[in-house]
Amino acid sequence: MAAGAEAPDSWYLALLGFAEHFRTSSPPKIRLCVHCLQAVFQFKPPQRVEARTHLQLGSVLYHHTKNSELARTHLEKANFVVLNSHVQVPQFEDVKFEAASLLSELYCQQNLVDSAKPLLRKAIQISQQTPYWHCRLLFQLAQLHTLEKDLVSACDLLGVGAEYARVVGSEYTRALFLLSKGMLLLMERKLQEVHPLLTLCGQIVETWQGNPIQKESLRVFFLVLQVTHYLDAGQVKSVKPCLKQLQQCIQTISTLHDDEILPSNSADLFHWLPKEHMCVLVYLVTVMHSMQAGYLEKAQKYTDKALMQLEKLKMLDCSPILSSFQVILLEHIIMCRLVTGHKATALQEISQVCQLCQQSPRLFSNHAAQLHTLLGLYCISVNCMDNAEAQFTTALRLTTHQELWTFIVTNLASVYIREGNRHQELYSLLERINPDHNFPVSSHCLRAAAFYIRGLLSFFQGRYNEAKRFLRETLKMSNAEDLNRLTACSLVLLGHIFYVLGNHRESNNMVVPAMQLASKIPDMSVQLWSSALLKDLNKACGNSIDAHEAAQMHQNFSQQLLQDHIAACSLPEHNLISWTDGPPPVQIQAQNGPTTSLASLL
Repeated sequence: MAAGAEAPDSWYLALLGFAEHFRTSSPPKIRLCVHCLQAVFQFKPPQRVEARTHLQLGSVLYHHTKNSELARTHLEKANFVVLNSHVQVPQFEDVKFEAASLLSELYCQQNLVDSAKPLLRKAIQISQQTPYWHCRLLFQLAQLHTLEKDLVSACDLLGVGAEYARVVGSEYTRALFLLSKGMLLLMERKLQEVHPLLTLCGQIVETWQGNPIQKESLRVFFLVLQVTHYLDAGQVKSVKPCLKQLQQCIQTISTLHDDEILPSNSADLFHWLPKEHMCVLVYLVTVMHSMQAGYLEKAQKYTDKALMQLEKLKMLDCSPILSSFQVILLEHIIMCRLVTGHKATALQEISQVCQLCQQSPRLFSNHAAQLHTLLGLYCISVNCMDNAEAQFTTALRLTTHQELWTFIVTNLASVYIREGNRHQELYSLLERINPDHNFPVSSHCLRAAAFYIRGLLSFFQGRYNEAKRFLRETLKMSNAEDLNRLTACSLVLLGHIFYVLGNHRESNNMVVPAMQLASKIPDMSVQLWSSALLKDLNKACGNSIDAHEAAQMHQNFSQQLLQDHIAACSLPEHNLISWTDGPPPVQIQAQNGPTTSLASLL
């Protein structure tokens, strides 16, 4: 103690060194690290040391233990000391803002959002002379509002951040703020505001001369927004040039080495995403494009690559965004599996999404509607129409997203058409997704699908001329944007109509390209339908060899689909079709043997 009084810095540095040694040991010795930091208080340190030590203790306890209450106590003490101190040194400013940032993060984790907001607002108010912290705290408060679905407040804060970054001479961080605002405007469907904003962002990104990795990461952010904007609008063909640029951009980034040189402007000290995360994101948007376009084998290839990379990243990084990426990838590949006739695999992957959502309430609240939608699609594929209706109805209750709502309603309408006795409910739905006027969303793809649903209903009602009008509209729209699956479905249904009307030649002209396209996707249901029609067509035209070949194809498709149907329905996960309320059920294990998952061995 006497030595400490003479040289206060030496004992502090020694304890700090020991604490850091224990924290970075392999495995970390957190208890010893905490003991070393707590010992600092025995020396009655000056205010700046006291505040920093409380911050370090709070940070270690928050990041390395489950003792969030003690972490909160230390962070609150650090915050109290710095707010009631008159010490004016740069390092002390860092303690002040880091304590506020970390404490508000902890408050959010404990669902004390109303405590986090004023804390961040106060810190933002007093941090204007510290560009790095001012920008970081603005981002943090904007993110908090976003999580609360208050996108208007979040956009306002990002606008404030963009203007502040411009004033302090950071075009790079200005672009980050504007791109983040553009992302939220896209989520809000404020397309008239998005277009000029993205144009401005494009100009800033191209003219900014700085760190090559930072420049390319801005370009990736910009292109991801453009690609997702096109995909949301169902414009699969129009998006191709942007998607190609994005893929080239990520290849460029992977060849660049991280520069250790720190930027001269402290407001530039931000990264949008690590390189590895960006790579997964580009795989993800490629999968989204491939699935919408009907290139399902390509979607499978990129999903496999992305999931492999995610598994590696999750071993080292527990960032929540990785779980979000994983869930979105699985959602897309599940839809692909249902189309390609792999229902059992799709069901197991739906169960995997349930498990991921069990681990994170936020992930579940963001994806519950999608999960019930996927179960509804699975129910259609195994012909459980009552369950499909229950799943879609649950999904509609849980979503506020217009495109998802329209997708669900379109599929629910197809359920009512198949059931054949739900006229009142069906007409009520079809009024809400009328593609001829007041269609609820701007999606080209969903509007084309709505025309197809109208055509399907007219076909079942025997109104063939009306059905042909609707289906030709679907074909025109799907050909314009390379929507291969809708094209195949429309062609085979038109082929069926011409067959019923006795126009065998015209029927053949529709069914043959439908079969070719369905084989390319590959879409098992359309192949089954096409082969049945080809068999009947060739039989009617007296082509016995071709009829026999088509009959053999039909038999093969039937067998494959039947075996897959039996495999799916016999899985314990099939019971998920009855789940329509509350959080995802606990993983249902098979009853005929022990589990082989790694979790059971740990």
